[in-house]
Amino acid sequence: MIDPVSAIGMATAAYNGIKQAINTGKEISDMAGTLNQWATSISDLDFAHKQAENPPMFKKLFRASEIEQNALEVWGQKQKAKEMREELRNYISLYYGPSAWDEIVRIEGQMRKERKQAIYEAEERKQLILEWIIGIGLAVITSGVIAAIIWLIGKGQGKW
Repeated sequence: MIDPVSAIGMATAAYNGIKQAINTGKEISDMAGTLNQWATSISDLDFAHKQAENPPMFKKLFRASEIEQNALEVWGQKQKAKEMREELRNYISLYYGPSAWDEIVRIEGQMRKERKQAIYEAEERKQLILEWIIGIGLAVITSGVIAAIIWLIGKGQGKW
């Protein structure tokens, strides 16, 4: 799972870099790498939020208290990102015009789509495989225990 603390840390670093670049008068095209880092970090945070809202089955069973803590943590980080995004929108719109912000939003959407295809789908696939393995393992163990109980009962009654 993508760590929300790392994602917000990278987003904060990118946010500060963008603000500093704007204050020094750099062109928006010179900030492409930093904007890419911002979009990637926000996308990762959104994915972490989605995962916190719908945790895997085994976490629900074995780590219920962690789920609530993680959900609150992700929600807090999401609120911080929302504030940074709004301030960044105001900053960029003021210095470069609203069309520059629209372009950034378009790029961010494209980055989110690319990351979804490349990373998030692989993460979800890995999670699904793990859940199936755990489910099949539990089913085999449960079947074995039931068979052993039936065999012991039959043996005790002298039926086999």
